[in-house]
Amino acid sequence: MIKILIVDDSAFMRKLLSDLFSAEPDFVVIDTARNGMDAVNKVKQLKPDLITMDVEMPIMDGIKSLEVIMKETPTPVLMISSLTRDGAEATIRALELGAVDFVAKTAGIMSSIAGISNEILTKSRAAVHAKIFRLVEKTAKVLPAIKPIAYTPISPGDERILAIGTSTGGPRALQEIITKLPGDLPCGVVIVQHMPPGFTKSLSDRLNSLSALTVKEAEHNDVIRPGLVLIAPGDYHMEIGREGNKKVIKLNQDPPIGGHRPAVDPMFQSVAKVYGHRIVGVILTGMGHDGAKGIKAIKEQQGYTIAEDQSTAVVFGMPKSAIELGVVDKVVPLPAIAAEIVKAVIK
Repeated sequence: MIKILIVDDSAFMRKLLSDLFSAEPDFVVIDTARNGMDAVNKVKQLKPDLITMDVEMPIMDGIKSLEVIMKETPTPVLMISSLTRDGAEATIRALELGAVDFVAKTAGIMSSIAGISNEILTKSRAAVHAKIFRLVEKTAKVLPAIKPIAYTPISPGDERILAIGTSTGGPRALQEIITKLPGDLPCGVVIVQHMPPGFTKSLSDRLNSLSALTVKEAEHNDVIRPGLVLIAPGDYHMEIGREGNKKVIKLNQDPPIGGHRPAVDPMFQSVAKVYGHRIVGVILTGMGHDGAKGIKAIKEQQGYTIAEDQSTAVVFGMPKSAIELGVVDKVVPLPAIAAEIVKAVIK
């Protein structure tokens, strides 16, 4: 049985979520909390297997509560987030602090959670098995003035690209990697992170504020260039195409793949077609197997492929699937991936 603590300042939401989980044979609701301070105390006392956490609450909000919990009693947390801009920004912060995943409240949430009940249950079951890391205070902020790397200027024919795919646990992993890359990285970067509309913009803005690189949510026909990181927008597949001598972003709303839009596979596969062997493909933490076929396509073009090691992956599903196909050149713990990327792109 999965012991769950429900944290929300709304008695109605606490009742809706309690009824949802109580109807499932593998969950037991051990208690509810009406604010973040209440949650911190009950987590210490009850030691739940999973917490659902609202963001906006009195006395102590969900973000502060999460921060305390991850320092004192690390526990899988699923955030229940609003679709507002402030809600999206808070959610990105929560994922940085160690929340495993989130579910966005729909417009009709106050009358029914039927529209997102399956998502809540699926993500809750996955979150329980996620690798949880104790939050450690960093003594220094990211330093944008990273020592420049030495490389020979690349000709158009040698133009390289870094392509990254990730899902559950991805925002934290991306922050670890992107903030360590130098501002004069001699290639463009494209990223697919499984995430709904609105949240990818907040993720891009957050990474841009912390990184020496320029990070933005991708737009149709954006030109790929060195030092620019483009993140696929929620609800759009992102592929790479050619326009003359330029490589550009192509967005589409083709059907979801494996339940995902954006999906990693079409991005990786299009990169393989356009860049050939001049690719560094990276597959990070995530549930499922999206990206494995794409990494295989990159390897078939003799690109260089990297997967996150199980020791640091919040969820090892996506890297594991790629590794099992035998198409990964190097398996690397998260803190060492940025250095491995830099070595690879300046070969």
